[in-house]
Amino acid sequence: MMFDTIAAISTPRGEGGIGIVRISGKEALSILCEIFKPKSSRKVSELKSYTITYGHIYDGEKLVDEVLVSVMKGPRTYTREDIVEINCHGGYIITERVLELVLKKGAKLAETGEFTRRAFLNGRLDLTQAEAVMDIIHGKTEKSVSLSLNQLRGDLKEQIAVLKKLLLDVAAHVNVVLDYPEEGIDDPLPANLRDNLDEVIATTSKLIASYDKGKMIKEGVKTAIVGKPNVGKSSLLNSVLREERAIVTRIAGTTRDTIEEIVNIKGIPLVMIDTAGIRETEDEVENIGVQKSKSLIKNADLVLFVLDSSRELDKEDMEIYERIESDKVIGILNKIDIERKIDIRNLDKVKKWIEISALEKIGIEDLEDEIYEYVVSGQVEDSSERLVITNVRHKSALEKTKKAVENILETIDMGYPMDLIAVDLNEALDSLSEVTGEISNEDLLDHIFSNFCVGK
Repeated sequence: MMFDTIAAISTPRGEGGIGIVRISGKEALSILCEIFKPKSSRKVSELKSYTITYGHIYDGEKLVDEVLVSVMKGPRTYTREDIVEINCHGGYIITERVLELVLKKGAKLAETGEFTRRAFLNGRLDLTQAEAVMDIIHGKTEKSVSLSLNQLRGDLKEQIAVLKKLLLDVAAHVNVVLDYPEEGIDDPLPANLRDNLDEVIATTSKLIASYDKGKMIKEGVKTAIVGKPNVGKSSLLNSVLREERAIVTRIAGTTRDTIEEIVNIKGIPLVMIDTAGIRETEDEVENIGVQKSKSLIKNADLVLFVLDSSRELDKEDMEIYERIESDKVIGILNKIDIERKIDIRNLDKVKKWIEISALEKIGIEDLEDEIYEYVVSGQVEDSSERLVITNVRHKSALEKTKKAVENILETIDMGYPMDLIAVDLNEALDSLSEVTGEISNEDLLDHIFSNFCVGK
């Protein structure tokens, strides 16, 4: 049954100071009555909401563990149901024994994300806030968590409500015109309502434009380090990571496959990929790595194009240069601790050059500053103060909303019948409802909540 009482371990499996078994549902307190004996003389039924009580868990007459029990009575809880959290000793055995006992007394093992799914179904959260819970759990940096906290607070929910109000004002006028033609309202849309439509387009455009930058902050900037063999790509990766992750030798072609690591630069996660040096080679294994490197140049969010400043440009350097897109590249002149021989005056596709010595750790902070500026420039500067979307589902729904409103304006300008406006208005409103989950289906909910952990 959808609203059976559920239970799960809400802390990570393994050894630890505390393990928490969470129970939610109408039978949560009655199950607790059967297994918990408070140290005080009070009965479980007398425990007040939002209190913690010391006592012991028993299986019949057998002591299971010494615990602290939190009681939270609905509807002022995470799921809007009665919730009990049993804080027992951490470890593989104890938490599992407590959970097994709770299940034996009638609870059902919670599915992945079922607690948050109930919060959504019971109206405690909308779908954007439920997704924000998952993003907070999986957040890699403070900045990505900050974006998720804004969404959990309800910022996107409130913005969607504003957009719906603007469209509903238009819909009210359209319905009057269609339902009461005898009133003689000829003007299909007063100027103030047309302003409503313009505002919806402007706001959705801004949110859609924020997605690419927001996605980078949430999931990480896919950063490919490219260059010919032996220009110092692996040394650069090691310098940014502050550890010896990639093998560095004087032998060209040492890196035959990609090496991927996540590094935090001022709150932004970078998925840094040390690629194989791009060159012509007879080695079959190395050639596979070269082909992967070429693909990454095209698909990466950011390309770090590394040149050896102690050598003149050659054919291999220029082949890589021709593959690079100018809007997502930072040029790096490595080995500045050696006499400079390179001439980059004709490489005008690269707008920004950073001079470093990866081996001597010179210029690495300047490079990190430039990467940060690349990511936050434009839409997501001061992201903790601004609304940024990071979910492709939200972007898709907002794009449908914007397109429907553009169709409405086109219908008005072309003088087409009012009935067509009503159709596009319904499309726009439905698309906004998809964002918050007011319109959803089981497959969508299953997909979203399957990405949660079991205890959340």
